[in-house]
Amino acid sequence: MKYIKKKLTIDKVKIEDIAIKFDTPTYCYSYTQLKQNINSFKKNFKSFSPLICFAIKSNTNINLIREIQKFGFGADVVSMGELMIALKAGVNPKKIVFSGVGKTSNEISYAIDKKILLINAESKSEIKEIDKIARIKKKKVRIGIRLNPNTDAKTLIQISTGKKENKFGVNEKTFLELVKYCQNSKNVSLECLSVHIGSQILDHKPYEKMLNVVDKIIIKTKHKFKFIDLGGGMGISYDDGSKKLNYSKYNIAIKKFLKKHSTKIIFEPGRSIVGNIGFLISKIIYIKKNDQKDFVILDAAMNDLMRPALYGANHKILPSIKKNQISKKIYEFVGPICESTDKFTSLKRFQKLKEKDIIVMCDVGAYGMSLSSNYNLRPKPVELLIEGSKIRVIKKRQKHKDLM
Repeated sequence: MKYIKKKLTIDKVKIEDIAIKFDTPTYCYSYTQLKQNINSFKKNFKSFSPLICFAIKSNTNINLIREIQKFGFGADVVSMGELMIALKAGVNPKKIVFSGVGKTSNEISYAIDKKILLINAESKSEIKEIDKIARIKKKKVRIGIRLNPNTDAKTLIQISTGKKENKFGVNEKTFLELVKYCQNSKNVSLECLSVHIGSQILDHKPYEKMLNVVDKIIIKTKHKFKFIDLGGGMGISYDDGSKKLNYSKYNIAIKKFLKKHSTKIIFEPGRSIVGNIGFLISKIIYIKKNDQKDFVILDAAMNDLMRPALYGANHKILPSIKKNQISKKIYEFVGPICESTDKFTSLKRFQKLKEKDIIVMCDVGAYGMSLSSNYNLRPKPVELLIEGSKIRVIKKRQKHKDLM
């Protein structure tokens, strides 16, 4: 995304033209950026050719998933719905990993029937349930056990998953017990050790600590794991000055690990693949003047982009047309929903705006539409995939009659 003759564009398409043709709010995705992210991720780890399973939860648009799987990606799913959409999008079942702490009997049964690569279990009760269903179906099911490595990912507390107080995975003592349980079972085949320590991680050091924990526990188990699933969590830059994850150092740490353990690495990236490909276009309905700040009331709301309300996430906002005038007042960008948390950000010295102007919220490709809702009975936005000058509707805008 860049300004061409002071007009903001995605690839070769002007934001203003999109707003006129498709109305607002509108989600747009850049195919060019998607392709660049995928090729860059693969290149960073090409020395050991990992199985890359796209985290479906980050973006559930079937047409985007369809494009991603064309690059040889598998899928990381956390519900039956996500598994169904991955399969419908053409993802190879042998490249699908089913994660999550609360898989129901129906979900486990469905996953077994679809012959997916792995069910990553997160408790003894879940393994017993898989064991029971596999016995009834007279099948041997490939599973992984998710270890909680008690590693601080140095990220937001709301998206940390690898510390002992988090609900995910099992501790070392339980892990060792479950390995023995699986070794004595005729119905489950323990093939994977799984870990995932959090999301929006920008420092390679927590990953290094995680690998050290995994290394030690593998030695203790004396079990041959076919796969080590290192999860995802690789962060992106949400503002110009933020730190970037050093993939080179993470790659070196993994190669060092692989010298001791002959295994296939699985990654589950989501945000790093689709985060910066997405943009939310919105129109200013009103500018409500106040003593200390002006409320810029948008037609996009927290139901369209939940991250700021959910855990204080910040998304860069850009005007669709660049002008030289700067506002003397603080602008607080808000939506029309009847909640005080329906707020995106407050900015000083922003370009002077007027009602009906178009603005763009950046880096919303991950956990934008997938976290959206119909709160206040608001229809969900249209989704567009842009490649060069071509625009493709990949999900139609909902209408009020669809919700009635």
